[in-house]
Amino acid sequence: MSYLVLARKYRPQNFSELVGQEVLTTTLSNAILHNRLHHAYILCGIRGIGKTTTARIVAKTINCLNIDLQTTAIACGKCKNCLDIAKSQHQDIIEINAADHTGVGDIRDLIATAAYAPIFAKYKVYIIDEVHMLTDQAFNCLLKLLEEPPHHVKFILATTEIRDVPQTILSRCQRFNLRRLDNSEMANHLHKILQYENFTAEDLALNLIAKASEGSVRDALSMLDQALAINSYKHFLPAKVVEEMLGFCNKEQNISLLDSLLQGDLEQSLNIFTQIQQSNSDLLLISKDLLEIIHQICLIKLTAKQNIDYSESQSITLKQIASKIELPNLLRCWHLITKSLFEISNSISPRLSFEIMLIKICHLISLPDLKKVLLDVNNQAPNNSELVSTILQNFEGAKIV
Repeated sequence: MSYLVLARKYRPQNFSELVGQEVLTTTLSNAILHNRLHHAYILCGIRGIGKTTTARIVAKTINCLNIDLQTTAIACGKCKNCLDIAKSQHQDIIEINAADHTGVGDIRDLIATAAYAPIFAKYKVYIIDEVHMLTDQAFNCLLKLLEEPPHHVKFILATTEIRDVPQTILSRCQRFNLRRLDNSEMANHLHKILQYENFTAEDLALNLIAKASEGSVRDALSMLDQALAINSYKHFLPAKVVEEMLGFCNKEQNISLLDSLLQGDLEQSLNIFTQIQQSNSDLLLISKDLLEIIHQICLIKLTAKQNIDYSESQSITLKQIASKIELPNLLRCWHLITKSLFEISNSISPRLSFEIMLIKICHLISLPDLKKVLLDVNNQAPNNSELVSTILQNFEGAKIV
């Protein structure tokens, strides 16, 4: 038997298994229990968040042969309807990929088949994925059917680009925005799945996968699958494996790079950068990692908040940096790196642009504090506002901010 990837093996089969979508599950469950199910829904959200899965769950729940809709809204998952819908093989549950069926002719065929009663199920359900890909003519053709469909027909539309769906379509549907899972929810979900698979993992490893997935459950499970494979399916998954897989293996070096930059040590900064580039040539990724580290140092400095994406030794280093660097310098470095991202990505020689950015930061750190300069000038010449204005206009640290 071929291996079934985690993203498919652990796809939710009922509302109780759907992670992080409490508003949606409560609303749809209550609608089903009270027999007030709307005729058309539209689900929007990022890729891999559960739009098609939710549509199948609704289709199974309202067509389950063993369910008592007066007491529960949980499909049994064992009857013929549930099994066929889970495999996308049910004749009355029609899944359409709008990316392949974009024309008005495809929608006319849909309208023609919608008039016929379902064969085995109570409701005929049309699941239209990536509905924003339909043409304007196809949307216009779908309008009337969405507004007054036959009593035995339900529509569930799914899209990642809700802004591309006409308002006339949205006004005929109940809309649900499927939210991204936050890092803690995702890490807990991955931890449960590893337990089912008889694996364990370092907390930092799961946190890194959760962060890289950007709230997408499917992306997180795909990354977890890949990490287990790289680790040769050993019982314990260390964070180091995940860091190497995601390109975060230079985090220690990136922290050292930022530390030397904030000390104004250009020679050491260039040496560390040369070492980093030997294993990671993605300069944009290095730049974004520096921004993330600056952000964390600012949080430590202002709120004493600790980020779970860093190891204990890394956290100690960040606290040491935060204790000896002034906030204005951190903010100036943030702005300088942010402005340099465009130059690095569009430069003929990205390495040279990155090194120039390092030079700018070291030069910035060497400049005197603007507040102290103005106070000194004000003490020496309290009525000389013209001199103060000149300093403000020409001080390079002020220009960067």
